[in-house]
Amino acid sequence: MFRNILLLSIFAILSYGFWVSPNLKEITAGVAIFLFGMLSLEEGFKAFTGGLLEKILNKTTNGLWKSMSFGVVTTTLMQSSSLVSVITISFLSAGLITLASGIGIIFGANLGTTTGAWLVAGLGLKVNISAYAMPMLVFGIILVLQKPKELKGIGYILAGLGFLFLGIHYMKEGFETFREHIDLTAYALSGLKGLLIYTLIGIIATVIMQSSHATLVLIITALASQQITYENALALAIGSNVGTTVTAIIGSISANINGKRLAIAHLVFNVVTGLVAITLIAQLITAVDWLSIKLGIASDNYTLKLAVFHTLFNLLGIALMLPFINKLGLFITKLLPEKEHEIAEPLYLNDAALELPEMALEAVRKETFNLYKYYFGIVCHGLSFRERDIKSYIPVEEIIQSHRKPIPVNIKEEYTNKIKGLYAEIVNFIGKANENMTQEQSNEVFELRSAGRAMLESIKSIQHLHKNLSHYINNPNPYIRAEYNQIRFRLGSILRGLSDLQNDPDEHRTALATLEAMKVGVLEADKQFFTDMNQLIREKHITGVMATSLMNDHSYTNNIANKLIEIGTILFKSQNTTLHEIEKSLMLDEKETAEAIAARKTTEQGAKEGKHED
Repeated sequence: MFRNILLLSIFAILSYGFWVSPNLKEITAGVAIFLFGMLSLEEGFKAFTGGLLEKILNKTTNGLWKSMSFGVVTTTLMQSSSLVSVITISFLSAGLITLASGIGIIFGANLGTTTGAWLVAGLGLKVNISAYAMPMLVFGIILVLQKPKELKGIGYILAGLGFLFLGIHYMKEGFETFREHIDLTAYALSGLKGLLIYTLIGIIATVIMQSSHATLVLIITALASQQITYENALALAIGSNVGTTVTAIIGSISANINGKRLAIAHLVFNVVTGLVAITLIAQLITAVDWLSIKLGIASDNYTLKLAVFHTLFNLLGIALMLPFINKLGLFITKLLPEKEHEIAEPLYLNDAALELPEMALEAVRKETFNLYKYYFGIVCHGLSFRERDIKSYIPVEEIIQSHRKPIPVNIKEEYTNKIKGLYAEIVNFIGKANENMTQEQSNEVFELRSAGRAMLESIKSIQHLHKNLSHYINNPNPYIRAEYNQIRFRLGSILRGLSDLQNDPDEHRTALATLEAMKVGVLEADKQFFTDMNQLIREKHITGVMATSLMNDHSYTNNIANKLIEIGTILFKSQNTTLHEIEKSLMLDEKETAEAIAARKTTEQGAKEGKHED
């Protein structure tokens, strides 16, 4: 509702402005073309973000200075701190980076945005850049019409740069023409009043245009045309810095709690920087004059002096906030704590994570692990294990012997509250994300969805097993008690194996070999069960009712075991593609597995016979 009102208000104001002054059309058209150029640049850079994004992020954001450098470089390339802020929120929401790294990127993005001011003030106003814009647009559009993704990306980048240059040209020409009819300097304000009012105007302009770069270009071209005073231009620049945080806040609305925390950090940093700049405006102007002399900038070259000022107060803000970055993170975490939910809610699935296919894939992967966390707990409790015991180094036999009482758990309720709804959210998210994914990414998403489905399908077996297991693990009959404890041991060992795999570093992991051994163990236990079962019945150690329950629960046990192995095969495969393919090629199929078991049995039997002969 608010957006609609704001949009209608902007349309009304612009329509009135066009009616009062036709010359305003050239300036606003320049702003519109500039903004369209930024959108084209964004689209172009998206074409080159696939595949290695996670590795790049891990290498370039695993330290504060690296994060800041990443922010500076990406903002310089994309010429949009707002875009970098929104994408950073998406990275954080998808779990690709930490909050501290996100704050570092934001700091760097603020410094990177100053490069735009230098380029426009130092080059854009002195060279006829519209002459360069035309060829860029021609070549760019030709490339956009090509099918390969990379060529399209280059095309969008060229077209984006062309539109940026063209936008600057029209803004510059517009203010030159505008000056002949109206002198905006008549509305100039000096002193503290002018500083505050023009800072507010800068904030409003940036909120409307959703780009501090566009606001800065507008300020520089207006200053070059002598339509605003130098003092008022400085105030507008401060306002544009504060106003750009609104874009990040809007971008965080659909993000998770970490995305919202980063938007608050961005707001705090830019507001503090803005307040410091307002408070020390006189000292900053003096420093700009001194630096300009050192850099050889003429005293009346106000556009370049504005670029110096913009860089200086952003550097000052970083210098002041840098020592408090960890405290800022802790403060914001306390301000926006994680909510405790009785019903499991997605932690990583949000519209912000849909920005790029690899971010969406990472969000699905992390959310599937989140689902697995709940599922793992339900399986443990269904087998009357404490989750912390299974994840410990205590032998499973000792855990069974020391904890013989059944753990009361409502599996149906746990399934409804923690599994069913969360899996539905994952499936729904995958439907939105799958459109822009590569075949390889789609295949991985399909596997992750299959892992979630395996969790759902095995819950019913866990529910049935829990009922009889709770009844028999304390039964006076030692034989039936031993059989159900054997079931607990079988599944507990698989759970322990999966827990160990999850905690192992990827480079030391041989997941498929471990899971292969588990699969062989399931088949061996299946054959051994019927041998033991027949003997118990024959020797009348268990009743017919017990035998029926035991056979049903053996079937449930096999189902749970196979589903656990299937889930482990998907979730804990090596992220090293080469290693994973080698392991996969070495895995046995069902026939080979059966033959391996038969061969082992023959060997064991031969050893026994040989020993007997001796």
